[in-house]
Amino acid sequence: MSGNGNAAATAEEDTPKMRVIRVGTRKSQLARIQTDSVVAMLKALYPGLQFEIIAMSTTGDKILDTALSKIGEKSLFTKELEHALERNEVDLVVHSLKDLPTVLPPGFTIGAVCKRESPYDAVVFHPKFVGKTLETLPEKSVVGTSSLRRAAQLQRKFPHLEFKSIRGNLNTRLQKLDELQEFSAIILAAAGLQRMGWQNRVGQILHPEECMYAVGQGALGVEVRAKDQDILDLVGVLHDPETLLRCIAERSFLRHLEGGCSVPVAVHTAIKDGQLYLTGGVWSLNGAETMQDTMQTTIHVPVQHEDGPEDDPQLVGITAHNIPRQPQLAAENLGISLATLLLNKGAKNILDVARQLNEAH
Repeated sequence: MSGNGNAAATAEEDTPKMRVIRVGTRKSQLARIQTDSVVAMLKALYPGLQFEIIAMSTTGDKILDTALSKIGEKSLFTKELEHALERNEVDLVVHSLKDLPTVLPPGFTIGAVCKRESPYDAVVFHPKFVGKTLETLPEKSVVGTSSLRRAAQLQRKFPHLEFKSIRGNLNTRLQKLDELQEFSAIILAAAGLQRMGWQNRVGQILHPEECMYAVGQGALGVEVRAKDQDILDLVGVLHDPETLLRCIAERSFLRHLEGGCSVPVAVHTAIKDGQLYLTGGVWSLNGAETMQDTMQTTIHVPVQHEDGPEDDPQLVGITAHNIPRQPQLAAENLGISLATLLLNKGAKNILDVARQLNEAH
């Protein structure tokens, strides 16, 4: 009997173990849903691999009594996850792309930009105001948003409303809206509500003429160690060429402006007939001053998996070996050109004043 037992044990040892890929994520329900969606795509592509999800809290999840723009930390929702990557505790991390700074810490890169969902902002109304729009809300109604970008644009567009900071994950914010009598409505990213299955709460979608969106909004980014070629190859197939090019242009615009959470900067991009269009704007904190413009560049949306040069440096933190280099460079240059145009028109002054006022409050 004992001989058979040993033989079984040896056979088990000889069976190759499935390789386990460890995936880091924030603990919030939305972060978990987003990570699960990326892992599901990877599982379908690599049935021979196992994936283990490791959830952790970030600084941004812990500091809930302060407006994001006041905390003064660019990597609020990413730092702890990057530490885990650095210590080799995880192999890749799934983020909302808009949470990833345009300059990543050395040693990291965005190895995949997944297909974008709606980049727009959505308005969720207090139950007693269902059926209203921002325009038809009563005078001095309070609207909650955690974003200076939204507040600046909407104050300009809807001067009869008051805007107040609201923090917490999606569940917490909706609870605050429904249970406290403080807010008539709150503004959230449409993509987040969609992913949570809460489309029925959306009372109004804000289109770019009312409120342009944040850089990278609606897209997911997969962050990896820059030198981990194996994992880079593994996740690189998730790049969506159109989303990638739009987000390179947006991130390049923001980086060149030196914008971040503490100043109101917004964008709108589109690809049509081989042209990439980028509209970008900056606002004063109260929305009274603004500067916006649109530029375009010729771009041929590449077919995925074309071979590109192997030694590509990153563009605005993104590595995409399997997408041709030329359209990526054109997208990056478009962002730089539009930022330069606005800076030459005086955008720096608007941003500097916004930054100072935000820090002083």
